[in-house]
Amino acid sequence: MKLYPLKFNPVYSYRIWGGDKLKTVLNKNHNQESIGESWEISDIEYSETHVSEGDLKGKTLKDLINQFKGDFVGHGVYKTFGDNFPLLIKFIDAKTPLSIQVHPSNELAKERHNSFGKNEMWHVMQAEENAELIVGFNQKFEKKTYTEYLNNSALSEILNIEKVKKGDTFYIPTGRVHAIGAGVLLAEIQQTSNITYRIYDYDRIDKKTGEKRELHTDLALDAIDFNYYNEYRTVYDTKINTSNKLVHSPFFKTNIVNIKGDIQMDYSGLDSFVIYICVDGNLNLDCNDEVYHLEKGETILLPASINHLKIKSDDACILEVSL
Repeated sequence: MKLYPLKFNPVYSYRIWGGDKLKTVLNKNHNQESIGESWEISDIEYSETHVSEGDLKGKTLKDLINQFKGDFVGHGVYKTFGDNFPLLIKFIDAKTPLSIQVHPSNELAKERHNSFGKNEMWHVMQAEENAELIVGFNQKFEKKTYTEYLNNSALSEILNIEKVKKGDTFYIPTGRVHAIGAGVLLAEIQQTSNITYRIYDYDRIDKKTGEKRELHTDLALDAIDFNYYNEYRTVYDTKINTSNKLVHSPFFKTNIVNIKGDIQMDYSGLDSFVIYICVDGNLNLDCNDEVYHLEKGETILLPASINHLKIKSDDACILEVSL
């Protein structure tokens, strides 16, 4: 059986802070309230995504890796990760703010949870007026000082708050305290992990449970990076029909491609799968004499065995993700 560009059926997740933009802006097909996340490509247990069309319809990522191995993910990727797909791709709609949180490193997550860590990045697709993100701290201090602010309900005084607009991008390495604010719709690329330590959740009550959500303040203490950084926002080029570097980390590489007209993509020198996330417009992929359509809010995975394809669009923007 031959590999081809693969779309997956998203997994939708209720969140206390979720809104309706996944449906109204990204045209996601669900009829639930407060859906905050659309997991586009997921190997998380009990939240696996399945191929939506073609001869491989119904297959999970693990099914595909087991069947095709390096031809699917890349031979080096398969050697490193085995049957585990290394990335999780999401769209997130925050009607109200997410909890202030942090993710553990690979080492800490392995020790405590037998899991990968959760290095991630955000690319803002839409932001309401005065929408904000919390990314890191606005000063450097010691753990003891942080604890004093936390215990005095004054954490907001030391957090770095960023006003955001469409196109803003942030890398969130493990250890960096962060939160998505109200009115932000974004694409998230992360390691395959579901480990989050909540530090503060505004004392709100979850309507489904009638209780406050669990906090993990003690676990978070050993995970937090207390350093201050001069710049948290990613600076990048926007050249047309070029793979412009966006976020390159040890865990994933993301470029941004603004497409007008036709562009030839050559992955013959890349030993990895490639994921396209359409963050604006729509486009056609011409691959092996087949055409695949991609709309804003859709994601498609190119197996590592696909080396050449053509993209056609009047005006579109994609995130191009690989290892």
